[in-house]
Amino acid sequence: MQTLDVHPSLLRALLAVLETGTVTGASERLGFTQSAVSKQIAALEDATGVQLFHRGSRGAAPTAAAHRLAARAVVVLDQLDTASRELRDAAAPVSGRVALGGFTTAAMVLGPRTLARVALDHPAVAVDFQIASTPVQLRRLRAGRLDLALLAGGEGLPDWDLTGLDLEPLPGGELLVALSRRHHLAGQGRVPVSALAGEGWVVGHGARGEPQFGAWPTLPAPRVVAEVADWGARLGFVAAGLGLTTLPSLAADVLPADVTAVRVDDPAGHHRSTSLARAGTLGGAAAAVRAAVIAEAEAIAERWRT
Repeated sequence: MQTLDVHPSLLRALLAVLETGTVTGASERLGFTQSAVSKQIAALEDATGVQLFHRGSRGAAPTAAAHRLAARAVVVLDQLDTASRELRDAAAPVSGRVALGGFTTAAMVLGPRTLARVALDHPAVAVDFQIASTPVQLRRLRAGRLDLALLAGGEGLPDWDLTGLDLEPLPGGELLVALSRRHHLAGQGRVPVSALAGEGWVVGHGARGEPQFGAWPTLPAPRVVAEVADWGARLGFVAAGLGLTTLPSLAADVLPADVTAVRVDDPAGHHRSTSLARAGTLGGAAAAVRAAVIAEAEAIAERWRT
């Protein structure tokens, strides 16, 4: 099959004729003579090998082929315009300061890796990473003190007032169980929820609005052996074999050497989500940070995909 190879100007001429309804209207929009537009349409017909207009005493009427080609042309020209903008942006280094907020577990892996990617790709962009609960981040977003915020959501968390904010769901969100490498379930990769019955749990305790991690959420009357607010200390309890704890896949890449994580098959299911929020249009520096957050979240989630 022959590949269609035409200059974008021919596609623009086609769209202009269809949108204005006449060659005259298209010529006025494009700044060409009527003769030049007619020649562009003729050249496009030669390149495609199909008739795009029925010509008569009352002018030219578009064929079905013209409408089908025009639908594709809109997509092609949009992609070319996007590529042109991206090339211009690449030629002009992005610079500026961006305030990015995140809750504690987001700060364990996603936050640092985002900052590292931005430093590598956009060295003139400075990121001020602020660790705070979701309610605090929402206030800071609306006050203009944050450009972007990593928000926690899902089961067990309040329904936040997100009016006026733009949210982008990030990949990931799977809940895991952390346990000592000496534990009998270590190394299994995936365990049924029934295997967790009777286990002791080291649970978290943080500020309101932060996701709390501890016992597996669907277990009835779990046995709590310790309540520890600090993540490092909590994982120390787990490493010593004193109990298990839950943690999001978002943070699993920084477990201590003597702690591992397993996935849980639970028919009841349980999901936590992370979203990237903003309160308005992003400038170049903030857009670069947004792209880095999404890329790193995808990389983290990829590890835990089946």
